[in-house]
Amino acid sequence: MDTMLAGRFHLDSKKFAVEEVPIPAPGPGEVLIEVKAAGVCLSDVHLIDGSLIPLFATSDTITVGHEVSGVVHTLGPDLKRGLTTGTRVTLEAGKTCGKCAGCVRRRPCTQMLTAGIDYDGGWAEYVIAREDTLIPIPDSLPFDQAAIIPDAVSTPYAAVVTTAGVRPAQSVGIWGVGGVGAHNVRLARLVGAAPVIAVDPLPSARERALAFGADYALDPSDPDFADQVRAATDGRGLDFAFDCAGVPAVREQAASVLGLGGSLILVGITPRPLTITEGLTFNYLQKQVRGHYGGTPESVSELVRLTAAGRLDLAPSITDHIPLIDAADAVSRLENKIGDPIRLVLVP
Repeated sequence: MDTMLAGRFHLDSKKFAVEEVPIPAPGPGEVLIEVKAAGVCLSDVHLIDGSLIPLFATSDTITVGHEVSGVVHTLGPDLKRGLTTGTRVTLEAGKTCGKCAGCVRRRPCTQMLTAGIDYDGGWAEYVIAREDTLIPIPDSLPFDQAAIIPDAVSTPYAAVVTTAGVRPAQSVGIWGVGGVGAHNVRLARLVGAAPVIAVDPLPSARERALAFGADYALDPSDPDFADQVRAATDGRGLDFAFDCAGVPAVREQAASVLGLGGSLILVGITPRPLTITEGLTFNYLQKQVRGHYGGTPESVSELVRLTAAGRLDLAPSITDHIPLIDAADAVSRLENKIGDPIRLVLVP
């Protein structure tokens, strides 16, 4: 067999379809991965609906998917890591361009390429991966759980641990308890944040937040919302507010309930302008706003170790498994929040 199925997005026509394409061959420093599971992320939905525009696309048609796990199938030439066929791996959600010193040192870069957006991702039976983007996973870690680590779990993990640097007993608020926010709740609790306050307009999402370890789950439209946050934090306000929704109104509300020296962490992304209308009190209380984007190679490796050690059970995060051929249906389910999914997983 020299062809495979792949979920392809055509940048010119803005059309998505599962198509039959040639199986790619790995080049120097690359391997061919047989995909076992691929997560469906809201970023994938935004790519397909046209609200996310690839900045560094390498072709006119892209195989979607940046949450991928599988096994090493074919080795390319000039490998340096001693990889073997059959090795179970998850793939980092992006790769450096490799053209400048910052990329070589694997630092954030304006030309960081994202799988499934700038180059072919893993909504396919096979995917090419550069060897330095592969993270081995133990036999005890299921492929579906491993697949979602590089974004749905790694993004909030890096936001909590690196961007915010949350310490035990610091108060945390999380707006939007979807695929990223639900894990933000769990990870904030894992590092000892207290209290952990989840904020979502959907009753089902608030119930999920409590099941995932939130101390409080609040409705942002409640007239007494600010008073509820103050009561939960003994009048101090939040040390950190995580916007996992990428909604301007969320950012306004989250900033307003920060305490002295509190920080708003922008986890969710949106092309709309960032506006904070709060005046003198923002300065007086020395509040901050910090941007955040994605995870890090270190966060993926650390999360694999945490799940393998039993510190983090990702099984409750998998809402459903969907055949690759039905990828368009998975996109529709996530876009319309049918069944209020955390993560849908495509299976070739």
